[in-house]
Amino acid sequence: MKEHLQHHIFKVISQLAGQQNVQAYAIGGFVRDLFLNRPSKDIDVVVIGNGITFAEAVAKKLNVQVSVFKNFGTAMLKYHDMEVEFVGARRESYRRDSRKPIVEDGTLEDDQNRRDFTINALALSLHPDNFGELLDPFGGITHLEQKLIKTPLNPVETFSDDPLRMMRAIRFATQLNFKIDDTAVEAIKANTDRIKIISQERISDELNKIILSPKPSIGFEYLFDTGLLHKIFPQMVALYGVEYRDGKGHKDNFYHTLQVLDNICETTTDLWLRWAAILHDIAKPPTKRFEPGHGWTFHGHEDKGARMVPKIFAQLKLPLNDKMKFVQKMVQLHLRPIVLSQSVVTDSAVRRLLFEAGDDIDSLMQLCKADVTTKNEYKVKKYRQNFELVQQKLKDVEERDSIRNWQPPVTGTDIMEIFGLKEGREVGIIKNQIREAILEGEIPNTREAALEFTIEKGTQIGLKVVAQSK
Repeated sequence: MKEHLQHHIFKVISQLAGQQNVQAYAIGGFVRDLFLNRPSKDIDVVVIGNGITFAEAVAKKLNVQVSVFKNFGTAMLKYHDMEVEFVGARRESYRRDSRKPIVEDGTLEDDQNRRDFTINALALSLHPDNFGELLDPFGGITHLEQKLIKTPLNPVETFSDDPLRMMRAIRFATQLNFKIDDTAVEAIKANTDRIKIISQERISDELNKIILSPKPSIGFEYLFDTGLLHKIFPQMVALYGVEYRDGKGHKDNFYHTLQVLDNICETTTDLWLRWAAILHDIAKPPTKRFEPGHGWTFHGHEDKGARMVPKIFAQLKLPLNDKMKFVQKMVQLHLRPIVLSQSVVTDSAVRRLLFEAGDDIDSLMQLCKADVTTKNEYKVKKYRQNFELVQQKLKDVEERDSIRNWQPPVTGTDIMEIFGLKEGREVGIIKNQIREAILEGEIPNTREAALEFTIEKGTQIGLKVVAQSK
């Protein structure tokens, strides 16, 4: 492994370890990623002894600043493109009501025992006497080769001590496309109630990492099968299952949602567009109805879903800002391009979609394409052809009418000046009439045409022009 430790930072650490007769090891994710051929710039160094004192000596040698976190017993420094965190080897024990461990000084063996997974317990010696030697007490290399997530010690205790590790197991399995050891899966099932001692922010952080993985459905299937999803996101669990009546069933909206999510991950790394894929059908369970002679319907699920988004974001401690509003807009509008693609595409319908979607129209089209999950090749081909027609129509109408992020060519202030009005009902009526006339194509999207239309409509409701607006 010596060839992987050529960076100058390792030479300095090794030199000081020899001079001070201190055992120091690169450990954890950096070592794991070396074997996975995933370059990493974050290095964890465990020191048998005082990690902070050793870090300060390394920083002095490199002539860089060191940040000390005494509460955690760690120190961190940045050197060129590397970020290195030092900590003394520790032994940990846990109380039942907290994931915060009671920490004592320990040996390398103690430190490796406390690691979450065998693939994260790999250590490389940095001492000059055995520089680059791999210490792998739990068969982590074998598990990397087997693509297996396994805990160093009894998984029931590992997950009970720190229940966040259940989310981390699923996250690593998703990111790396690994399998979780069967014993560990059963241990997660046995410990789902323990997730309640973890802060929602930490749970959502792991959830977002799962969502940002190449194929998030891997993680969501683990979350569902273990019962964790039932604890952290019950609205998504409600999508599961198929109900039959009079011989008619609907599709399983849980697995449909996972397919839509995987589909959209092929075209975007945008976390919030991926969240839109997760939530696009979230209101199907509460809007599900059976109509005799017709079948199952989910009328208005896009409207109800949009109303559910802020509550879900608040529940999951996700940001209640423009990110949430973007997801809400995507959920609200996700059926519109599909409806357009199934019928004659009128200019007014396209103008309205552009007006409501604004700069997010391209994201909306991505979501709608991802929403096509039928296995019928004929239907897939037809949908794709129709989507291409809709996209061309969107482009043509936008170039001609400039409706995206539309601002009215005549403002409320203009209307008040023209008719000598104060803010009130008449101003709102005329503003709405101008918008509708432009969206319907009755008048061009120009100030001159809108001013002429304003005077005409104002006169019709008994208003008198008192000033000419330029």
